[in-house]
Amino acid sequence: MEKELFIKLVDSYKGVLSVTWLCHYFGVARSTYYRWTKKEDTEDIRIKMIQQLCKENKFTYGYRKITFLLRKKIIINHKVVQCIMQKYGWGCKVKIKKKQRPGSIYFKTSNIIDRDFSSSKPLEKLTTDITYLDYGPKRLYLSSIMDLFNGEILSYTISEKQDISCVLDTLNKLPKLPNKCILHSDQGSVYTSYAYYQATKEKSIIRSMSRKGTPADNAPIESFHSILKAETFSLHPELGSSTISVIETVQNFINYYNKERIQQKYDYLSPVEYRKKVIA
Repeated sequence: MEKELFIKLVDSYKGVLSVTWLCHYFGVARSTYYRWTKKEDTEDIRIKMIQQLCKENKFTYGYRKITFLLRKKIIINHKVVQCIMQKYGWGCKVKIKKKQRPGSIYFKTSNIIDRDFSSSKPLEKLTTDITYLDYGPKRLYLSSIMDLFNGEILSYTISEKQDISCVLDTLNKLPKLPNKCILHSDQGSVYTSYAYYQATKEKSIIRSMSRKGTPADNAPIESFHSILKAETFSLHPELGSSTISVIETVQNFINYYNKERIQQKYDYLSPVEYRKKVIA
């Protein structure tokens, strides 16, 4: 008799016929029955644990991250996790889209970073960008500055205009920087403006700029903005129902991203956890 059918049969006759009698009648060893049910219980527990972790992280984690979290509690192979997530459609629903951001050239500088996004210490290399927030009753803009050491968002500004005030406000929210800190951006008009040039010079910041029309030269911050949209507004369009909702969503996500969202490249730690671990 098939395993699943026999287990269902025993369950349906519980309290009426004994397990021993049913096993004897159908020629199934009791030890075999209990082994089957134990395996079923184990699988059910695994499935429930995986489902819970996927829900808690809004289905934005792939099987590798879910496996890492599971192994804090149980021993499990990553292939099992992958198989279960695929079976129930719990895979990562995030799809990162790239964009191009052309800009006018005024106070242009060279590409010092040159796609070397590694950093040996905090506040050594920073990167910045502005992204559109096409949600709610009107368009908003998010200006962010990221530390390439740990991917932490150090400062950000949400504005109704993509202007120099938005960029300078983000710049002024930065913590005290060491001398010769590099700040990388694209060639957008706000970053090539005289005001931005002066502000960075006063802070002893070394400017670096991507090649024109080459988003990959500024991949880390581009990726962050894509992830932000993908894990919030794309999955939950209702979060963009109003300006207030958009602002609150962005603020909450950046706080979550910095303090809680684990990343494989940082040993499955959040940016803040990674920084504290390394510099402790």
